[in-house]
Amino acid sequence: MKQLLEFVPIALFFIVYQLNGETVSLGEWSYTFDGIFSATAVLMLATVVQVTLAYALTRELEKRAVWMLLAVLVFGGATLLLRNQMFIQWKPTIFNWVLALAFGASQFIGDKNLMERTLGSQIRLPKPVWTRLNLLWVSNFAIVGALNLVVAYGFSEATWVSYKLYSAIGFTLLLTVLTAILISPHLKEETS
Repeated sequence: MKQLLEFVPIALFFIVYQLNGETVSLGEWSYTFDGIFSATAVLMLATVVQVTLAYALTRELEKRAVWMLLAVLVFGGATLLLRNQMFIQWKPTIFNWVLALAFGASQFIGDKNLMERTLGSQIRLPKPVWTRLNLLWVSNFAIVGALNLVVAYGFSEATWVSYKLYSAIGFTLLLTVLTAILISPHLKEETS
């Protein structure tokens, strides 16, 4: 449920972007969608709603969700204020690279890396597996951030918007499968 909720703002961003040039009228009020700027405003609003709903359901705010909300508001706000889409296009890269840096640095700070600190109370794994798992996530965040720049600078804005939606789903599924493959042999050992 939580993962599905996280994709709603991205899906709405994609949908609103597709409405570029369309006009919605309600009585005397009308609004014409203006591509990435309307999509960015909806992304900002939807992210606020998503984080608020997650908090209402769990009564706790995840650090990652708060940082995502701040990134969306800062980069989205700059996009709207300065009317420059590059700010929102850079947001996924900066967010992912900050996560890669945090996960990577955690290998050398303290006796547990970030993956073990996050999931260690739910699952017991040998130290080398925690290290591989953490490095898998570091690699994911670094690659996703780099690919975002390749698409943002190498392709059209419309291609980047589509890439944003489909890559978010695709990379999350791939990371989930790879994580499961890495930890599954140890789950069997734990239950025996």
